[in-house]
Amino acid sequence: MMKLYNLNACPYCIMVRDKLKELNLEYETINVPPSHRDRHEVFKVSGQYFVPVLVDDTTILDDEEKILPYLDEKYG
Repeated sequence: MMKLYNLNACPYCIMVRDKLKELNLEYETINVPPSHRDRHEVFKVSGQYFVPVLVDDTTILDDEEKILPYLDEKYG
């Protein structure tokens, strides 16, 4: 199952969640702390502190500009 590292108020995360919903895809939401320096799990997965981060099996995408086209291409 895909994992989305997410911050509820993040507009870029909202865009990714909307796309996942539009494509009727199941995913696990992992809500991250608001402070970048406290996002240890995000850094461990992606090497940086920003969200959204999508993990789909062995594919790790760290920006909505990468995530949205990926979802359209693979699942759209």
